[in-house]
Amino acid sequence: MDFVKRAKEIFQQEICELQKLTEKIGPELNEAVELIYSAKGKLVIMGIGKTGIIGHKIASSLASMGTSTIFINAAEAMHGDLGMISKDDIALLISNSGSSSEILNVIAPLKKIGCRLIAMTGNLNSPLAKEAELCLNVGVEKEACPLGLAPTTSTTATLVMGDALSICLMERRNFKAENYALYHPGGALGRQLLSRVKDEMNTDVPKVFETTIFKDVIYEVSNKRLGMTVVYNSENMAVGIITDGDIRRAIQQFDELKNLTAKDFMTKGFKRIAQDELLTEALEIMDLNKITTLAVTDTHETVVGILSIHNIIDFRNPVH
Repeated sequence: MDFVKRAKEIFQQEICELQKLTEKIGPELNEAVELIYSAKGKLVIMGIGKTGIIGHKIASSLASMGTSTIFINAAEAMHGDLGMISKDDIALLISNSGSSSEILNVIAPLKKIGCRLIAMTGNLNSPLAKEAELCLNVGVEKEACPLGLAPTTSTTATLVMGDALSICLMERRNFKAENYALYHPGGALGRQLLSRVKDEMNTDVPKVFETTIFKDVIYEVSNKRLGMTVVYNSENMAVGIITDGDIRRAIQQFDELKNLTAKDFMTKGFKRIAQDELLTEALEIMDLNKITTLAVTDTHETVVGILSIHNIIDFRNPVH
């Protein structure tokens, strides 16, 4: 058997079902987003078995995107975990069939507590769908499992609906990268989002004066190994920069280099960034201006460091 071919068939089958599912999304999604967004309490997601595992992932995504969310196993809920739920909470109950006994058993206690119910199910005529205030349809016509028994396409549909709900709520909250960083401080991603320019800059600033001759400019640029140098005037104020590119252009433009001074071929004015800015801001400036270094300034506009793309290159592809 060609399992590569079979795997591609399974991919196509699940993709096809997801495309059909897009036609089933209606105004109830808008209502669910607004209900969860305006809730005074948290979102409580419940599921059992395979849908429970999916529910746990959805809860994790929602929480990292700014929606206070917890997951409770429906079976555990009936043995004390309902105590974590208050009347201000919203309960999202997940069951493909809509008739899982563990899910149905928690409905009455949840209503008695006073929280409002949203169902995510593949059966709009199920007991769960009828009991819920809102119902998100994740129904699929056929599982990828050839026996039609193992949750496959249905769990994929549930996962994608959860992603859609998470992202819609994130956008409803105008949730930004800086907010995300607060909930995800670990690893390279957290470092990218939380680190400031002063944490990564080079403090040994290359320095020449307007009167510095060409040969000595090259020496300073080469010695500091940043591909540039800051140019200062007689009052020790930074007035420009010279990069590798400026040096190459000077060689092409001027016939006589021996008496050439920094003032003759420097770039007047330069891109800079405050040392307390986030590294993400520095990356945006570099990308926008197609440059690889930034002068870093303090509150007095004094150059206190140089930020090179090589200091932060790993931030472009952070590990989650």
